[in-house]
Amino acid sequence: MSTETLLQTPLHALHIELGARMVPFAGYDMPVQYPLGVMKEHLHTREQAGLFDVSHMGQIRLTGANAAKALETLVPVDIIDLPVGMQRYAMFTNDEGGILDDLMVANLGNDELFLVVNAACKNQDLAHLRQHIGDQCTIEPLFEERALLALQGPASVNVLARLAPEVSKMTFMQFATLRLLGVDCYVSRSGYTGEDGFEISVPAANAESLARSLLAETEVQAIGLGARDSLRLEAGLCLYGHDMNSETTPIEASLLWAISKVRRADGARAGGFPGAERIFTQQQTGISRKRVGLLPQERTPVREGAKIVDEHGNVIGSVCSGGFGPNLGGPLAMGYLDSAFTALDSEVSALVREKKVPLRVSKMPFIPQRYYRG
Repeated sequence: MSTETLLQTPLHALHIELGARMVPFAGYDMPVQYPLGVMKEHLHTREQAGLFDVSHMGQIRLTGANAAKALETLVPVDIIDLPVGMQRYAMFTNDEGGILDDLMVANLGNDELFLVVNAACKNQDLAHLRQHIGDQCTIEPLFEERALLALQGPASVNVLARLAPEVSKMTFMQFATLRLLGVDCYVSRSGYTGEDGFEISVPAANAESLARSLLAETEVQAIGLGARDSLRLEAGLCLYGHDMNSETTPIEASLLWAISKVRRADGARAGGFPGAERIFTQQQTGISRKRVGLLPQERTPVREGAKIVDEHGNVIGSVCSGGFGPNLGGPLAMGYLDSAFTALDSEVSALVREKKVPLRVSKMPFIPQRYYRG
């Protein structure tokens, strides 16, 4: 795709000014790294605070008395009882139990829900919502109107509290409408790095001034997609289109925790979402493959798509994400393995340029998550 046809976020000019190396990503011209470099950007986020432009992601507002009940018919998550001022991780499933996308859902109160969906899926997600629940609530895409910033890392709360002291009292997955630099923003204490941090939905016209204000703080550096990927991988977090897709169920993706207890087979509102029967059957009878953490036992990085073999050379799975973990101090990966090989510390191998690289099945996250739970 040529740069002429790529979409741009409201911070595009700022990325260029900061010396970012830009790459095509999900139809947008996005910063993969800045002059600091991926390794230092990653470490800086873990040590202080990093600012990410995630405005390419899709923001959608649902309104109406039936919005929560309607959305619940599309996700295996408790939306009806989601408290006002809280956010929850969810997944759109298909009739086979596959994952169409993963998303965040927040309850703004006053019969209003706020969704953040993945960039590459946002148009199909919008069509999916309109097709299935468009007659039950108002569905309003905010793709052009709003930008999205992620401020991540242990210093992020001190930085953001200079603009809005209330953030200090928020805990992980809390959501609030706050005034930042005189503008109403949606702020959640969440993110996709495994660190404490915030995601900030800001009107597009005000995004650059907010970003500049945050970057002016001594603790904050601009961080690109390269470090975002290594940060989420160390945290054992899935990336849609890589670690899960429409052929993968939540059980296979090791995301049973994300199916609310009230929606499970023995719950008060069991099922009622696409693919529920298959998902429940898998839960009861088991699965043939599962997403696991993998630690290469050599310095060789193991990349997405690498085949995984047993001691006899039989293919037993493949790598879905892989790279180098700066805080881990070595290579790491996630992959799908035949269930017989998924026990912790199982020894398998990846084929990298026809050479066997030994792997050990590992717990995830690879490094401790540091979300602020109060």
